[in-house]
Amino acid sequence: MSDSDNHLEGRAQQGPVHQEMQALDVGFIRVLEDLIDTLIDNGVLRLTDLPPQAQDKLNQRKRARQKLRNSLDLIGEDDDSTI
Repeated sequence: MSDSDNHLEGRAQQGPVHQEMQALDVGFIRVLEDLIDTLIDNGVLRLTDLPPQAQDKLNQRKRARQKLRNSLDLIGEDDDSTI
């Protein structure tokens, strides 16, 4: 059995409590990102105060969120037409 097969089998065996924890983790990660952004915006923290790996992860997530926002922007900000 390959590593990917083992991973898929392991996920299939996860119960509802584990799935709930994963969902809560995703929400909590977003809260932490917002907290870090707020601390940076208020001058309490500089992005460069964080370890390089943390900076990279935060920047990757920001780029991914921006791509998602752009892909969901069906009308576009410059479109002044009324529907």
